[in-house]
Amino acid sequence: MKKLINRVDDIVAEALQGMAAAHPDLVEINLEPRYLVRRGAPAAGKVALVSGGGSGHEPMHGGFVGMGMLSGACPGEVFTSPTPDQIYECTKRAHGGAGVVHIVKNYTGDVMNFEMAAELAQAEGIEVRSVVINDDVAVQDSLYTAGRRGVGATVLAEKIAGACAEDGGSLSEVADVVKEVNESARSMGMALTSCTVPSAGKPTFELGEDEMEIGIGIHGEPGRERTKLVPADRIVDRLMEPVLSDGPFKSGDRVLAFVDGMGGTPLLELYVCMRQVAAVLEDGGYRRERTLIGNYITSLEMAGLSITLLRLNDELVRLWDAPVHTPALRWGV
Repeated sequence: MKKLINRVDDIVAEALQGMAAAHPDLVEINLEPRYLVRRGAPAAGKVALVSGGGSGHEPMHGGFVGMGMLSGACPGEVFTSPTPDQIYECTKRAHGGAGVVHIVKNYTGDVMNFEMAAELAQAEGIEVRSVVINDDVAVQDSLYTAGRRGVGATVLAEKIAGACAEDGGSLSEVADVVKEVNESARSMGMALTSCTVPSAGKPTFELGEDEMEIGIGIHGEPGRERTKLVPADRIVDRLMEPVLSDGPFKSGDRVLAFVDGMGGTPLLELYVCMRQVAAVLEDGGYRRERTLIGNYITSLEMAGLSITLLRLNDELVRLWDAPVHTPALRWGV
């Protein structure tokens, strides 16, 4: 294992300290328990958005804390859910008096710990609405989930709901926007290589030099099938077909196309894949009105990508285009 680390046990804390050093104008870091909040939190009178999950998926979630997106984020250990006390303390710190929306990826530990934290917060008079993201069409159940996994729609929901909160949306309105994005988005990913969790010191799984895994999860969970490597266009086709056929999409729909790198794939290759995503959408009569491409939900150094499609309407486009200023996503400012 070759990684730019000191001690395995110190990775998350030291990474948070690095974020504090890199982005003192955007975020504030708390180390005991570990969480991030937007600089100057809480924002009085505004609905707060809090999310979180295991570390190793950066920039999700901490990289999306800031104006127009998350109010706070809770990083667990690598590929491990944050604890209820992390989420509870972050929720209290982010709360500005208008309630808190928890955006929760559908992983068993995340769902359970966010539920416990919400109960603690509500016992103190903080109104909390929780929305679970479950957009991955690859498998119904997996090693970490009951039901579908939460993946690419998480970033889109955090951005769009963050804009709604910035606009002064009510607690119900912000939570409903998260639900709308989740219901209108579908995702599927693949891997060319495994990743190595620092505490394990070896790859999570093995792939042959001529193999790929279709439908992989962001923690290295098994996908739909392991098969021989094929050219990029055919890989994109194999991901797009189930995404389009499972989702709420029909010819003529306006869509946002999100091509996400898993951490170890060069942007050059992601653009090759985006080219085919655009071609498939055009051939199907879809109107691709917005795109996002890059490494936003990663799996350490795994090579591969995921594709997320979101059906758009005028309001979702407006909220997507609204200004955002976070460590990992910024425009309009």
